Amino acid sequence: MKNKYIDLIQQTFEFPQPEFKVVDGDLSFNDIPLMDIIKQYGTPIKISYLPKISQQIQKAKRLFNVAMAKVDYQGDYNYCYCTKSSHFSFVLEEVLKNDVNMETSSAFDINIIEELHEQGLLDKDKYIVCNGFKKQLYIENIANLVNNGWENCIPVLDNMDEFDSLSELVTQTCKLGIRIAAEEEPKFEFYTSRLGIRYSDIVSFYKERISKNSNFELKMLHFFINTGIKDDSYYWNELSKCVQVYCELKKICPTLDSLNIGGGFPVKNSLQFDFDYEYIAEEVIAQIKSICNQFDVVEPHIFSEFGSFTVGESGATIFSILGQKQQNDRERWYMIDSSFMTTLPDTWAIKQRFIMLAINNWNREYHRVILGGLTCDSQDYYNAEAHANAVFLPQLSKDEPQYIGFFHTGAYQESIGGFGGIQHCLQPAPKHIIIDVDEEGEYSTRLFSKEQSYRSMLKILGY
Repeated sequence: MKNKYIDLIQQTFEFPQPEFKVVDGDLSFNDIPLMDIIKQYGTPIKISYLPKISQQIQKAKRLFNVAMAKVDYQGDYNYCYCTKSSHFSFVLEEVLKNDVNMETSSAFDINIIEELHEQGLLDKDKYIVCNGFKKQLYIENIANLVNNGWENCIPVLDNMDEFDSLSELVTQTCKLGIRIAAEEEPKFEFYTSRLGIRYSDIVSFYKERISKNSNFELKMLHFFINTGIKDDSYYWNELSKCVQVYCELKKICPTLDSLNIGGGFPVKNSLQFDFDYEYIAEEVIAQIKSICNQFDVVEPHIFSEFGSFTVGESGATIFSILGQKQQNDRERWYMIDSSFMTTLPDTWAIKQRFIMLAINNWNREYHRVILGGLTCDSQDYYNAEAHANAVFLPQLSKDEPQYIGFFHTGAYQESIGGFGGIQHCLQPAPKHIIIDVDEEGEYSTRLFSKEQSYRSMLKILGY
């Protein structure tokens, strides 16, 4: 009878997979032997595997450039990194090795842009697409960029009042974008996105206000929906409406030449993940070109803002199992040495599921468990995976500790969890290491941050 953990994984998935292999009962992640990492640094630990970031960027560039070539698309493709997915310096440094542009969402993002320029990592000719609802400081920082020679800084108007505020501060010619308020998915709690300007207001807004101000030229329409890019009628319908607005506006606005399709490429969250990136990229480009041809309009340059897709699959989080608790006949708890609510907050806040695998002991028999975190909150648990309403792990032994890993956790978790701040039940932020690979394929590690100390917490709390 095949009842070992490795049997379960091989029977459930096509395994091994490019980023996951098992050697002598232990798991490797992108050919990095994780038990070696654990022996060196301990747990809990967060890992950032930098090469994956560049691989994802080059993958998207290749997909869209090939899609454009297949239909003789006349516009260019521009990859933007969505900084809010991860602001860490090591992420931005890896991103900028790939000749990309940037997308921002807050005032302090602009300070990061300026710092990257001072370090010689980001040139002033790159596109800086400024999204989000803009407080006064954000508008002031955007105006400073424009006035200081960032000629491709494009503030994307989320509402009409932002145009008036920018008009008071911008002294140089400024490119503009308009965000379209897309309709939300039918099952959503409200009908229209809170972000952007209504379809019906865009043309009149351009005619009556933007076109009459010689300091501004409208360059971009921005389209984004919360569900991301999916092969369903809702996405294709919203894309079609957006392109039609572009075509209508292009006929009266000669400076308009770019369409921003936002973010939306998904991150692999299960070993059963099946998303045809090539088909989707080709279909997006083909549909945009087809609608533009119907309206006799030159197809626009395409911008995308991939954040989670860029950095998500570079991350991993590893825990130790401290022990087990049999609470009734059916519920066996494995207690981790950290907290889901603080370390992987998306698992608690939006019930996000990541790839979860045992790191060691793949040759042991398995059973069903519930994973529990260390806080006193009843919501601090993990009891299902993306492919199944259950969690299975090897049986524990007194002779050897059990380690588990959550993979593709590189986007948003640190910012949502409050990196370096105060965590629920004062759970410390885990240590964080960076892994890189040289030209010979040899990997190296470095410690980015130690596990949070009690002294740093007491200082924040005023003691």
